[in-house]
Amino acid sequence: MQHPSRRKFIRNISFSTAGFFIIPRSVMGRGFIAPSDKLNIAGIGVGGKGRSDLAEFFKSGKVNIVSLCDVDDREAAASRKSFSSATYYRDFREMLEKEHKNIDAVSISTPDHTHAVATIAAMQLGKHVYTQKPLTHDIYEARILTEAARKYKVITQMGNQGGSGDGVRKAKEMYEAGMIGSVHTAYAWTNRPVWPQGIPTPSGVHEIPKELDWDLWLGPSKKIDYNPAYLPFNWRGWSAFGTGALGDMACHIMDPIYRILPIQYPDSVECSMATIWREMWNDTQNQDAFPASSIIHLNYPRTDGKGNIKVSWFDGGLLPQRPDELLPEEAFGNWDGGVLLVGTKGKMLIDCYGQNPQLLPTKLMKEKKMPKETIKRVPEGHYQQWVNACIAGYGNAETSSPFEYAGPFTESILIGNLAIRSFLIKNPKLTGWGDKWLGRKKLLWDSKNMSITNFEEANQFVKREYRDGWSLNL
Repeated sequence: MQHPSRRKFIRNISFSTAGFFIIPRSVMGRGFIAPSDKLNIAGIGVGGKGRSDLAEFFKSGKVNIVSLCDVDDREAAASRKSFSSATYYRDFREMLEKEHKNIDAVSISTPDHTHAVATIAAMQLGKHVYTQKPLTHDIYEARILTEAARKYKVITQMGNQGGSGDGVRKAKEMYEAGMIGSVHTAYAWTNRPVWPQGIPTPSGVHEIPKELDWDLWLGPSKKIDYNPAYLPFNWRGWSAFGTGALGDMACHIMDPIYRILPIQYPDSVECSMATIWREMWNDTQNQDAFPASSIIHLNYPRTDGKGNIKVSWFDGGLLPQRPDELLPEEAFGNWDGGVLLVGTKGKMLIDCYGQNPQLLPTKLMKEKKMPKETIKRVPEGHYQQWVNACIAGYGNAETSSPFEYAGPFTESILIGNLAIRSFLIKNPKLTGWGDKWLGRKKLLWDSKNMSITNFEEANQFVKREYRDGWSLNL
């Protein structure tokens, strides 16, 4: 953003050679935002979710969309039409180099594997950043972006919109009022994946469409041949690019758990997953793909030192057992998923995105007096909150999911994926059916050093190796 003194100067001078001048807000009337007072946003990844993200920012009336970047011209077409005056690039590095003087903030909505490199490149230029969930592809990347937020002092927000909702705030107020006592166990679940997972790696020779820069799409990931099976959406199921059902939805669904309870990093993780009998027997489970369904168990030491909280995650249609207090015909979460908090005095059910917190049995919602609102609401919503904070400037406003929060939260989620990928590590010396998968064990996590202490092979999934030409440095 421009320095306030420079903005004031620009508002009050005319550019006769250009034939126009910038009109002060006082001349335009109350409620009008002069063009020079708007937040100039660039979009990296402007198809699909990126397109809707930009639309959300723009409808506030407080932003200009000044530059667009996408590696696929087909996906970018709609955004380019909507923001026809914006410059357009395929390589975000080129865009930031050439346009950085015109950009105040950047929205990153690329596939997961390029979140971190695009985000830190913008932060290093002093640009505020809004990065879609999950914040990063790797645990190490999440730690780096957390540190970057502290270093570069820009406004940050992860795109888990429920974090700004009333529901999670109401749930926290209910918890802090002691309505369910001290939580010791939490369950979270989702209907995802709704894209292919647990399938063979795509094969065959395919011509790269002229509208697509495949090498840029790969970004820091290893070089592989183009295959249309990955684009534009199904990359989520492949470990080289996406983070599976857990990475996609846990930032939405587990947010109440992480936001309400006194936890930060787990100290252990274990998992199980669906495998087809013939794959188990023939030793052919695909290590490139996330499984069709999985269960993950995380143990969190409480940050107040009062014991542990056990959190279990279910995806692919798997569910925890319905609580006895929930009537047979009552909904167990919503279509996308839900959360169940189990406390010493009762239970709380929360829908996906932190919505609709309810005590169980649900009749208690009418019988019990709900606590007063003590947590500030965000009526403007997640997107507009970030815009307002960027305009206010660093230190003058807050966001619901700044990287200082979203980074550790993302790390704790991705530890679940580390367990999934470790599960499939095999012992080449063993051919017997019972013990060929080495990763079937509880993994002990050292959060300070970001390492598994009892299974060295698992640490390869903490930080991936980038291709030449790509790096992630503070």
